[in-house]
Amino acid sequence: MDKAKYIWMNGEFVDWDNAKVHILTHTLHYGNGVFEGTRAYMTQKGLAIFRLREHTKRLLNSAKIVKLEVPYTVEELEKAQLELLRKNDFKSNVYIRPIIFLGYGKMGLYHIGAPVETSIAAWEWGAYLGDEGLENGIRVKTSSITRNPVTSTFGKAKAVANYLNSQMAKFEAMEAGYEEALMLDSEGFVAEGSGECFFIVRDGVLITPPNDNSLESITQATVLEIAKDLGIEVQRRRITRDEVYICDEAFFTGTAAEITPIKELDARVIGNGSRGEITKLIQDKYFDIVYARDEKYIDYLTFI
Repeated sequence: MDKAKYIWMNGEFVDWDNAKVHILTHTLHYGNGVFEGTRAYMTQKGLAIFRLREHTKRLLNSAKIVKLEVPYTVEELEKAQLELLRKNDFKSNVYIRPIIFLGYGKMGLYHIGAPVETSIAAWEWGAYLGDEGLENGIRVKTSSITRNPVTSTFGKAKAVANYLNSQMAKFEAMEAGYEEALMLDSEGFVAEGSGECFFIVRDGVLITPPNDNSLESITQATVLEIAKDLGIEVQRRRITRDEVYICDEAFFTGTAAEITPIKELDARVIGNGSRGEITKLIQDKYFDIVYARDEKYIDYLTFI
């Protein structure tokens, strides 16, 4: 990954190479931490963070769910992200990674009393699944690993520990020659990708699962707004794996993945094997929004 100059740590700017934690950092051992993934785009009007308020609120909501007492407000964390981008003087698109975790000072499962640390890193980063994937689609494998069930984890928290099964699903897919994993819930219905929400198109209808077994996605919510603007019918309902095989189009959404078409699932070609018509309409509209080319959504951007 590309280095930047500074990382924000507990209210101070630290040189990138000096942003370090102790080996006995509590979260490293027990997994209780939360994070966000936010993008800033280099628009014609300058660098702008997409949906900064929503991402920052979700970060603090995640912390509340897993009982982390954060000493910063939404406004303070927003200001920190803006200052970090200014201080690093980025020249292209940026990925922002705020993280709240339990630091050094206490061990054992009972985490109350461990110091709560807050850091924000940012670096220049392109398409998560590649520019080729954005245009022509990716190959996906259904994972043998199910999404964390709501009976065992807090799925509405973007928690560090929640991503171990996603990491293993991604590894499994990559090792099998695919580019991403599709994860099912404990009942066998589609939940999401390893780090993305999921959509299909059938007979002109856009379908996405409810967030019963997935994070409440900011990008997914944006896509649903775009669909409404474009007059596309939307259904929120369960999807089975075999329904994906026979759908007309499919795509992933997420801050990192943006709008990434899926051209194949489990060696079954989706639609005509390329980016579908509705997928392209939504993708084009999404990039108009994040690059400040759509005045209706200009309030979703915070210019630095």
